[in-house]
Amino acid sequence: MNSLQIFNFQQNTIRTVLIDGELYFVGKDVVESIGYANTTDALRVHVKEKYKRGSRITTPSGKQEMVVISQSGVFQLLGESHLPLADKFQDWLYEEVLPSINKHGAYLTDAKVEEVLSDPDTIIRLATQVKQERAEKLILSQQVAESRPKADYYDKIMKSKSLVTISQIAEDYGWSAQKMNAKLYELRVQHKVGGQWLLYSKHKNHGYTFSETQDISQRVGQDKVVMNTKWTQKGRVFIYNLLKNEGILPSIERETEAAIL
Repeated sequence: MNSLQIFNFQQNTIRTVLIDGELYFVGKDVVESIGYANTTDALRVHVKEKYKRGSRITTPSGKQEMVVISQSGVFQLLGESHLPLADKFQDWLYEEVLPSINKHGAYLTDAKVEEVLSDPDTIIRLATQVKQERAEKLILSQQVAESRPKADYYDKIMKSKSLVTISQIAEDYGWSAQKMNAKLYELRVQHKVGGQWLLYSKHKNHGYTFSETQDISQRVGQDKVVMNTKWTQKGRVFIYNLLKNEGILPSIERETEAAIL
């Protein structure tokens, strides 16, 4: 464990540390910088326990035990926050902080560089890790975009009985889920990252989908983040209009037209 770097956001100091090769942010710095008055409460309510841990942080008064949160924890905090500075913090994180830290595509200490140069297997492991991290960031980015609308909208979606799977939408057309996903890919609605379908940026902020993630332990000992995406009724109408413009109608409309003819 060692100090990594200190950043500045809106004249607020954001301290980071590297723990076992993973980047962590001092929780107090993050929540205060985006406007939370109660640091402890904000971290308790908005950040899962698995994304938090304690760390000895150097302060003007000496080393102190503080709560630090992982990148996933920061993204979760931003996704659940409706404070005005949350958006700006997210942009700052994506555009300045992460590019600076991830300059080499991984968190490389001198010891890790030496290991990479002497052991080809390490390069493969690092490449796999970076690929997974980037996929997770895209997943979290989509979730942040989906949960950014007003709180009442978020709550309504959470309680809604009208969320549907892509399989249910595909069934309306007599298609399989695979065929529907392929069509939406062809029409530039979504693309595949890490084996999972994600919306392109221009479609993320319209309330078409709602996604949840779950951690799955693999036999190799590493956890994999899998996203479960469902479509809102607004998204279902979007797909209907999109396919209608392509001359593709759901089965019930095709049957009605056939009956008239």
